[in-house]
Amino acid sequence: MTIRVLVVDDSGFFRRRVSEIINADGRMEVVGDAANGREAVELNESLKPDVITMDYEMPVMDGITAVRTIMQQRPVPILMFSSLTFEGARVTLDALDAGALDFLSKNFDAIAKGTAEVRKALTNKIAAVAKNQTRVMPAASSRPAAPKPIGKTDLVMIGTSTGGPAALQTLFKTLSAGFKTPIVIIQHMPGSFTKAFAERLNAMSPLTVKEAEEGDLLKPGHVYVAPGGMQLMVDKRNGGSIHIHESDQRVNYRPSVDIAFASAAKHFGRNTLGVVLTGMGSDGKEGARLLKQAGSTIWAQDEESSVIFGMPLAVIKEGISDEVLALKDVGPRLSKDVG
Repeated sequence: MTIRVLVVDDSGFFRRRVSEIINADGRMEVVGDAANGREAVELNESLKPDVITMDYEMPVMDGITAVRTIMQQRPVPILMFSSLTFEGARVTLDALDAGALDFLSKNFDAIAKGTAEVRKALTNKIAAVAKNQTRVMPAASSRPAAPKPIGKTDLVMIGTSTGGPAALQTLFKTLSAGFKTPIVIIQHMPGSFTKAFAERLNAMSPLTVKEAEEGDLLKPGHVYVAPGGMQLMVDKRNGGSIHIHESDQRVNYRPSVDIAFASAAKHFGRNTLGVVLTGMGSDGKEGARLLKQAGSTIWAQDEESSVIFGMPLAVIKEGISDEVLALKDVGPRLSKDVG
C-alpha cells in the first residue's frame, strides 16, 4: 500500500525538493504540502496522510505547536527536520516530547543535490515511521514464561534508537532515587544532540546524568550517555571506566549498541544487564548475543510500547531475551531487581 505523505515547510524550494525525492520512491507519494503549522493541522484533517514531514521554524504556527495540535486532533507519525546544532537539538527534543516519532537533518545543500544517500535516508525514515501504525505482534512463544532471576549487577547497558528519547524519559522518571548501579545509554543521535539530551534526562531524573567523556569512572547513581558520532566502550580499569573512540566510518551506527555491549560482555560479563529498547534496525542484536554468552541477563521492550519494534524484535527472534517488558515496567523492575 502506498504511503501518503504531507510535506510541511515554509520554504517553497524545500517543499518541492522533498516532494520530488518522495515521489520518486515507488513506496510513497506526496498528497499535499503546507507552508505553516496551521495549514498542516488543517490538511492533516482533510487529506488524512499516513506520515507528515515537519519543519520547526514557520510563520503563523511553529512546528512544535503543530505537532501537539495534530497529536490531539488526529494523531499521525511525524518526521521532524532538524538543524544539527545544540539549539537545534533542544528544539528537536521538544518536538519528540510533543509526539513526533523521529527526526532527520535539515541540510539545504544535500536536499538540493538530492544525493543517493539523502534520498535513501529520507525515504527509509518515512517508511519506518509509517509502520508505527501497522506493527505485527511477535509470536506468543517468543515471550519467556517466567522472569529470570538477576544476580549481582555491576552495570546496566541500555541500547535504543527511534523512539528512544521519549522512552528513556519515561524510564528515568520511574527510577528510584536510591538506584546505585551505573547505567550507560547508547542512543543513536548526532554528536550535537547527546549533550542536550543528557541535560534533559538529568533535569527529570533523581540520578546524575551526563554525556560520557573519555576516562569517566562508572560511579554509583550515575548515568552516562554515549556521545553521538563516536564509539563508547567500557572496561574494568580503575574499578570501571568509559573510553570514547573515533568511529570507523564503515560502521553504520555512531554510537553502536553492538560495540558498547560487546565491551561490557568482555569486561563485566555476567554482571551486566543489557536492555534493548525501541529502535529501527537490529543494532544491539550481536552485542546482546555476546552478553548472553557471557552469562548476562537481557531485557527487550515489548511491541505494544515500542515506537519502532526493530531492535527489540531482532533480539527476541534470536531467542536472546530473558524478558520482554512493557516500557512502563522497565524502570520499576530496575529499581526492584537491580537497585
